[in-house]
Amino acid sequence: MRESRGGRGAPRPVGIDEHGREILTFLDGEIVGNARPWPSWVYADDTLDLAARWMRMFHEAVAGFVPPPDAVWREGGHWSEGLIIGHNDAAPYNAAWRAGRLTGFFDWDYAGPVTREWDLAFAAFSWVPLHARHVVAPQGFTAFETRAERLRRFLGAYGWDGSAAELLNVVKARISAHADGIRRLAAAGEAAFVRLRDQGVPVDLERALAELDALRF
Repeated sequence: MRESRGGRGAPRPVGIDEHGREILTFLDGEIVGNARPWPSWVYADDTLDLAARWMRMFHEAVAGFVPPPDAVWREGGHWSEGLIIGHNDAAPYNAAWRAGRLTGFFDWDYAGPVTREWDLAFAAFSWVPLHARHVVAPQGFTAFETRAERLRRFLGAYGWDGSAAELLNVVKARISAHADGIRRLAAAGEAAFVRLRDQGVPVDLERALAELDALRF
C-alpha cells in the first residue's frame, strides 16, 4: 500500500539487505503475542469499529492499482479487472495497537488479488470473531450470543452495502478455501503448512463452518 495513494497503517518497504531479506519500516504498537487470553483491546467494540474502518481505508487506498503482469503471489491467484490486492490475513495476530488506536497491520506475505468481499470476509471471521468456540474462548472471547450483532456492527463500520447474511456466505466460502489451501500446500511439502495441518488447523476451521451454519440473523 503506497503512501502516495494515501496508505497508512502498514510497514513501508525500504530495500533489500545483503542477505536478500526485505527491510521494512517499524510499525509501532502492542501485539497480541503468545499469551492467552489476548489483551482486552482485541474484542472491545471500539476495536471492532477501528478494524473495519481500517479495512475500508485500505481497500480505497489500493483501488485502481494494477500490479505488473509478471507479479507472483504466494498463494497463487491471477489479476483481473475488478479485483484489489488484499491483505488476506488482517487478523488480531497481525495487528499493532498503541494508545487506544489500531496503528495498522503487518505480515503481508499473503497479499494478492482478490475481491473486496473475500478480504473483508477473513477480517470479519477474525475480529467478530466467527471462528470455532473452542478456538476463540482461550483467546478471551466468550460472548457468543453477540456474534450476529458484532458482525452487523463490523459491516456497518466498513460501509458494506449488502446484508450480513450475504457476507456470511462469503465467510463460509473463504474459510472452506482456507482449510483446503492448508491441506494442499502441506501435501506439496511447504513446512509452514505442514505445521498448520499437523496442529489441526483445517479441522478447527471446519468446526467453525459447522457452527456458522447455526448462526441466525
